[in-house]
Amino acid sequence: MTIIDVEKELLEELLDYKLKYIRKEIEKILKKWNYKDPELFLQHARDGTIEEAEPDAITLRQLLKEREDAFQLRNDWNRND
Repeated sequence: MTIIDVEKELLEELLDYKLKYIRKEIEKILKKWNYKDPELFLQHARDGTIEEAEPDAITLRQLLKEREDAFQLRNDWNRND
């Protein structure tokens, strides 16, 4: 594995871009199903309130995890400053 030096500002910009992309994808899924709350959508997909939502629920769950990881990374960076 190769290690390169990268300015923190560039990494922050890339992380912000990723977070913006994730937010848009989450909004797209929620809009498709006419939901505003991702947790409510996941609950309804799980309990069968909305049918055929499983693929979008899986994607949404993964996006929420990626968003959480990105926020955690940002918090770790800020804590180490």
